[in-house]
Amino acid sequence: MRVEHIYRYPVKGFSAEALEEVTLTPGQCLPHDRVYALAQGDSPFDTSAPVWMRKTNFACLAANARIAKLHTAYDPKTAQLVIRPPEGAPLMLDLKKPADRTRLEDFITDYMGEEARGRLRLAEAPGYNFTDIPQKSVSIISLASLAALERAHGMRLDPLRFRANIYVSGGAEWADFDLVGQEIQLGTARLRVWKRIVRCPATEVNPDTAERDARPPRVLRENFGHADLGVQAEVLEGGRVAVGDALEVFTPA
Repeated sequence: MRVEHIYRYPVKGFSAEALEEVTLTPGQCLPHDRVYALAQGDSPFDTSAPVWMRKTNFACLAANARIAKLHTAYDPKTAQLVIRPPEGAPLMLDLKKPADRTRLEDFITDYMGEEARGRLRLAEAPGYNFTDIPQKSVSIISLASLAALERAHGMRLDPLRFRANIYVSGGAEWADFDLVGQEIQLGTARLRVWKRIVRCPATEVNPDTAERDARPPRVLRENFGHADLGVQAEVLEGGRVAVGDALEVFTPA
């Protein structure tokens, strides 16, 4: 298998950012991945004492499909965030400035309407990632497995529906499931694959149109007897991973 795409998602639920390479750190997520979230108005999330909470406490595609129409770009060096709505001028924000954070909260709250369940709050906590599972992992999807799902579904499915960090080509369909419990070499990093990823209603959302025009979890269950696509891997030894790098089962020297 080889790395075809690398993505991070700086703001939970919002658009992906493609990378050519990334440096992984032991026990951590992809750098700058899901470091922000928009907490729902009724969410009890406390940035001063962050604990993992389910995705429905935050703006997320599983419950808020229309946020797929907002395209974002984030610069971690400057904390500049740009939001491009489907209509109107882009919103240019400096997330170091309280006034701009307030502008972001007001904009998204107004955009989501009743789905915001009150006024949204921009959430951020040092060392915290707003991932769908408590453990810090890197998500990997086999494009061969995705192709099998596409054939069963009878339609093309944009890989970004599944919001993985790393997409790999090559290998047999569902061969990535065989990696569970094994250590892998990915570029110069070493990871341990520890679980399959159960897909949720977020994958129903077309990332281009924000329409729920597919049913991947249902098609997976009906055709393959499970609702899984992709795997989670823990970073054991840090290193550089780039597009074109190999994914191989780790063999100690």
